[in-house]
Amino acid sequence: MASHHRTPNSNRETFRRYLEKGSVIDSLTTVLVTLYSLQEKPSNPLEFIKQHLGAAGHISTDSEALQQELTELRQKCAALTEENMELKAKLLQFEPQSENGV
Repeated sequence: MASHHRTPNSNRETFRRYLEKGSVIDSLTTVLVTLYSLQEKPSNPLEFIKQHLGAAGHISTDSEALQQELTELRQKCAALTEENMELKAKLLQFEPQSENGV
């Protein structure tokens, strides 16, 4: 029975290698990262995955680079927006107030 306990782990590892060799894991990861990166999430995430999974294996290097750049730029934009708000708040502390409050 000891070999029986090793079989599920062995089968799992074999299956994992099979998925990696077929680029299934990479394709799933790409689709999920794309979904995660969307500002406006689709109402039906499963349908989004179905529609984009077939295309995931065909994403060109340029498309991947553009998607990565888009994600980075969105993050940078969010960080700059936050910094801008903080700086505006600090600026208000140092601006002299007029007599009429303006």
